[in-house]
This record gives sequence, C-alpha cells and structure tokens, in this order.
Amino acid sequence: MTSDLQALREAIEGIDHRLLRLLRERMDLVEGVAEAKLGSAWPFRDPAREDRLLVRLRQSAVEVGLDPHEVERLYRVILDMSVAHQQAFVRALETTPLRVSYQGAEGSYSHLAAQRQYAGRQGGVLLTGCETFRRAAESVLSGEADLALLPIENTTAGSINETYDLLGEGGLTVTGEVIAAIEHCLLGLPGTTVGELTAALSHPQALAQCEGFFRAHPQIRAQAEFDTAGAARKVKQLGDRGLGAIASFAAAATYGLEVLVRGIQTQSGNSTRFVEVGLHAVPLAEGARAKSSLLLELADRPGVLGEILQELARRSLNLTKLESRPIPGNPWSYRFYLDIDGHASATTFQEALAALASLTTELRVLGTYPAAG
Repeated sequence: MTSDLQALREAIEGIDHRLLRLLRERMDLVEGVAEAKLGSAWPFRDPAREDRLLVRLRQSAVEVGLDPHEVERLYRVILDMSVAHQQAFVRALETTPLRVSYQGAEGSYSHLAAQRQYAGRQGGVLLTGCETFRRAAESVLSGEADLALLPIENTTAGSINETYDLLGEGGLTVTGEVIAAIEHCLLGLPGTTVGELTAALSHPQALAQCEGFFRAHPQIRAQAEFDTAGAARKVKQLGDRGLGAIASFAAAATYGLEVLVRGIQTQSGNSTRFVEVGLHAVPLAEGARAKSSLLLELADRPGVLGEILQELARRSLNLTKLESRPIPGNPWSYRFYLDIDGHASATTFQEALAALASLTTELRVLGTYPAAG
C-alpha cells in the first residue's frame, strides 16, 4: 500500500511539472500578445474577451467532469497572472510604449479614434479604457498614463462640456487634436428586428446625434448609458430582444450583436473632434499648421468680450471656436475657451496675449498643437 501511494504521488508531481511547463509556455505566448497589442494600439486588458473565455472554460469543465466554478476561479488567477506578466514584459522593453487613456470600452468611438491615431507608433502603444472622462484625465494627472484622448465637440450635438470643464480645472495641456467621422449603427441581438425594440441604449452624446432616428421611431425610447460600446455589451449580457444599442459597426462584432440599421445619425457628415491632453507641451514638427487653445475669464465691465475679439482681429488671428462655461462656485459668471489658428509663441500671438491681460482676470494658454487635417 505504501509503495502504491508513493507511485501515485510521484505521478501527480509529474503532472504538476507538466502543468508548470504549460503555464510557462502560456506566459511566452502572452509576451507575443503584448507585442501584438503594442503594434496595433489595442487595449491592454480585454474584459469582454476574458468573459467569453471563462464561459467556454466553464463549459469545457463540465464536459470533462470538473467543477465549473472552481475552474473559473483558477483561470481568473491565471488571467491576472498573464496580465501581470505582460506588464513586466512591457516594462523591460528598451523602448517604453506610449500609455494612452480614453473613455469607453473596446469598440467605442474613442477607442477606435485612439487606434487610428496611435497604431504603428515605434515602441508601441498601451490603450486603457476608462468609465468616465474624468477618470481618463486623472490617469494622466496621476502618472498612470502619458496621454488621454477626450472628445470635445461634435458636428451634430455640439460641445462636450465635461471635457471643457476638465481643461478648466488645470494641470492638463492640449498636445493634439483628432477629427473622426462617426457612423452610428443600431445594434440588436441576432435575429432581432427594429420593430421589436422598445429602447435603444447609448451614451447621451450618441443619443443626441441620432435625434432624427428617434423622431421617426417613437416606439423606441432613448436610454442613456455611460458608453456606446458599453451599451452594446449590456444589450448582449441582458439578452432582451426589446433592447438595442447605438454604437459603432466594430462594437457589433466585438460583442456578438447584429447591425440592424447603419448610419442612423441625424447628419450624414457627423464627426467628432478629440483633444489629446498630457502634462507637458510637445514641440511641433517643422511645417505643421499650429492651433492654440486659450482659457480666459473676463474683466467685469461692459463690452469686454467684444474688445478681446477686436484685439485678435486686429492682428489677423483667426478664431475657430468660442465656448463659454460656468465658473464653479461663482454663479452667473462664465469663463471662455478660444481656439485660434497660430502658435502661441509667435510674435503677433504674444502681442495679442499682452493686450488681453488687461481685459481678463485669468488668462491661460491650454496648449499649442498641430491642427488636424
């Protein structure tokens, strides 16, 4: 009996060694995944894919006679171990990748814009989706990310106030801008028809950009969610044929939904402008067309805003955007955001800033950056 027990224990130890070698092999493959993600500007962690993997593993566990809950618990540890291994691999690279935060889940418009903007960068890119604009901004302020890509205005729904307010709080510098065409799709569970839907979930901005669609389909209620792609994921998880999502075409493939209608945005030329923000200004490439963003609070006297605009016009500085936002803690008072063509360090621009100093109680250059094509 003793010899039989010893043989069984040795056999188990042999299996354990094989499991460890397989785990080491998995970690080697994980390094390849990290390299591929860096090259394609893909998010570092993919919760949706992890959830699908765990579902398959639970099913496989039942098929081979194992407890699916214990298998899921084991693989959650392995997934955490894999992510930690990826992070260690990236930190050991000679060229540190750029860390970029954005608001939304995989397949969101911010995610797609970030992919297009940073894919192919030498050294790679780590993309991290955040639930809110504020969390994306805070990741830069805390040093977790090098940059954040935040939407600031849309050709249909107008300005995105939260981004302006985050810039007004200070600490962030605008280092670039990206303009992305936005095509909204109505997504539903496979086999669902538009007539079955009673509600469409999406980010409030996306819902506003599809106002015409809701007028044409009064039976479908607009329901706000924190993110477009997150809305698609929620529809898939709930499994309710009465729910649809307004999101990107890519989100349909990511979350296993069907595109019911493409291009439901009210305006066919629907586009969103994103600003790239960091802690420090970056030099412009030679020949790049510059744009500068200002924040100012007006001196308390009549006609001062008109005087400011006259000072800019007098120096042939082209104002491309003027936005006002309430000053926190100061009711009925407003600060203004200005986008102006030109470099803030140019002579005429510096002259304008000097002239504006007496017309304002606060004047900040939020950044000078390459204007988007």
